[in-house]
Amino acid sequence: MRHVPARPTATAQVGVAPTRTVNHMPTSRRVITLGTAALALCALFACVADTKAAVRTADEVPGAAGEPHPQMPAIAAIGERTGKYIDVPETAKGPAVDPAKGYRLQDLGRGLYMVTDNAYQSMLLVYDRGVVVIDAPPAYAARLPQAIAEVTDKPITHVVYSHSHADHIGGARALGGQPIIVAHDETARLLKRAADPNRPLPTVAFADRYTLRVGAQVLELSYHGNAHEPGNIFIHAPLDWDTLVGGHVARTGTHADVDTQAEFNRDVKQAAATALATTKFGVGLNPRDGANPWAGFDNYIDRVAGQCVNTLTPKWSSRLAGFDVYVWDQCYAMEQSLRIE
Repeated sequence: MRHVPARPTATAQVGVAPTRTVNHMPTSRRVITLGTAALALCALFACVADTKAAVRTADEVPGAAGEPHPQMPAIAAIGERTGKYIDVPETAKGPAVDPAKGYRLQDLGRGLYMVTDNAYQSMLLVYDRGVVVIDAPPAYAARLPQAIAEVTDKPITHVVYSHSHADHIGGARALGGQPIIVAHDETARLLKRAADPNRPLPTVAFADRYTLRVGAQVLELSYHGNAHEPGNIFIHAPLDWDTLVGGHVARTGTHADVDTQAEFNRDVKQAAATALATTKFGVGLNPRDGANPWAGFDNYIDRVAGQCVNTLTPKWSSRLAGFDVYVWDQCYAMEQSLRIE
């Protein structure tokens, strides 16, 4: 999570989503070309055998898909196909990326710039003797020198890793040179274990806080505990802020976006807690699975997650981009955290 100085940005991610239709995976079909009568006869026997299996009920076929739980959400569960995902609200979209360049450069003020392909985000800090690069996603890292050349002819002197994930820093080697690399202790540990030549090890690592001073520019790096992963840090230009560069999505964020996300997180926690407290164990479970503790557990956690999704959908499905993509994961993760941690 990266805070940058005050500058007007887009509004919060609010919009109206269309009605969504959920379809289950279609039945697979096989086309067989028959060359001889013998093959035709074998194919016929196979077809008869398949037909007999098809008329057996799910209760008779261990592991086969059965009827959904009652009151399951319209939001497609993991593994189901959806006829149409909910559209991304217009207010969540950013300016278009020039396909010839493959990135968009946005001036954030005071020597700070965001570079994005509208899926990943990184930052540049220009100072009197060089440039600090904050994250180098492999999706466009090879084009970062071109982006830098749009604003300065100074070299890259420092690279800051927000965390260790390859999709955010796996292009660091492509930047060339011998920049000073700064990261959290935990990120350094994870990268040493990974031994990935595309993610060079940090030359400077810190535990809690680190102030990076380059010329007249300053970045405050801080660690506030496990977030996206251990070692994920905050990178803050020490001024009052209303712009957030979060590492993903198509536009910068605002204070209002942060408030909205915090509200959603609180709602997920409350919805999962209520579902855990009100969902009875074993309801709807096939009596023949009564002696199988894992079957009972699966039945329970699925219904808890479903109730959580149902609770959140009316309020949030039209407000947050990607709600239908991630809400099942978020409800499951929250119910597991509340239940066992």
